Amino acid sequence: MFDLEDELKKLPAKPGVYIMHDNTDTIIYVGKAVSLKNRVRQYFQSSRNHSSKIKKMVSHIAYFEYIITDSELEALVLECNLIKEHRPKYNTMLKDDKTYPFIKVTTGEAYPRVLFSRDMKHGAGRYFGPYTSAGAVKDTIELLCKLYKIRTCSRNLPKDEGKQRPCLNYHIGQCSAPCQGYISEIEYRKNVDSVLEFLNGNYDKILKQLTAQMNDCAEKLEYEEAARFRDLIQSVKQVAQKQKITADDETDRDVVACASDGTDAVVQIFYIRSGKLLGRDHFHMSVAEGDTRSDIFKAVLRRNTLYSKCSNVTGRNRRRTDYQRVARQYEKAQGVCCDTEKRHKGKTRGAGI
Repeated sequence: MFDLEDELKKLPAKPGVYIMHDNTDTIIYVGKAVSLKNRVRQYFQSSRNHSSKIKKMVSHIAYFEYIITDSELEALVLECNLIKEHRPKYNTMLKDDKTYPFIKVTTGEAYPRVLFSRDMKHGAGRYFGPYTSAGAVKDTIELLCKLYKIRTCSRNLPKDEGKQRPCLNYHIGQCSAPCQGYISEIEYRKNVDSVLEFLNGNYDKILKQLTAQMNDCAEKLEYEEAARFRDLIQSVKQVAQKQKITADDETDRDVVACASDGTDAVVQIFYIRSGKLLGRDHFHMSVAEGDTRSDIFKAVLRRNTLYSKCSNVTGRNRRRTDYQRVARQYEKAQGVCCDTEKRHKGKTRGAGI
């Protein structure tokens, strides 16, 4: 059985996402934390002045599980993915279609643009993100367009080349005016390649440039201008944060890991769909003498294929009775030693990514 006090003691002081379940295995709440140990414990402390909504939610919690992340940023993105996938009853935010922003480079165009986007569309260009600060994304896009003179118009180039006069950005030196044919497609592509290099992680060049400009303005007592460069540096640093919860390749994959002491084994499976981490499962198994890691993986993956037939692969709306029914069918057909109850009431419910 799930021992609440014992599980609370096991919580790590690390960033991550916690998932609350009711007695039917339905996910009723998903939250993020800088420190899982401190945050999750707060729900079960009687001294806390909780709202009526929190008190009602806590009364329905049968057990919780958690996923450890490498940073607060990853916890934010993972929380967003899980809430949109499972739509828990007690989560009031992030249920709509609004997501964290991306930076989109329209590489399929002759003269690509750098755009702000809320969603990823396969084949529409290259996406970077998601990022947690929309303001930082907009500041960074504006900075990149100014530095590398990337166009911001929506003209269909080169079809519309020369049909209209150049925009104001050209006259103030912030656009190379490809709409007038003032720059070749090859030269323009070199500027776009510099943008892609920055978005791929080479931030040092721009950060050094901005820092030098900030220091120069401070020495000249131009403090307002120095403050503007300081804010730009902070925006670039926010965009520079890395995460691995959502990828831009939109692929489906299952990531599997196993830990075994020769007698028992725990296998974790993380489900990535359309490039997003949307859920996970864990299996606690008894290991027979002579079983290798390969044998363990094969047993779990075969069984997991059957689980997928009785519920959504990410675990939405699943019920324990469904798993038990399928597990019995599998064990009868294959004779594999897997303890169904241990899977749901195992000693550990935490996982790291």
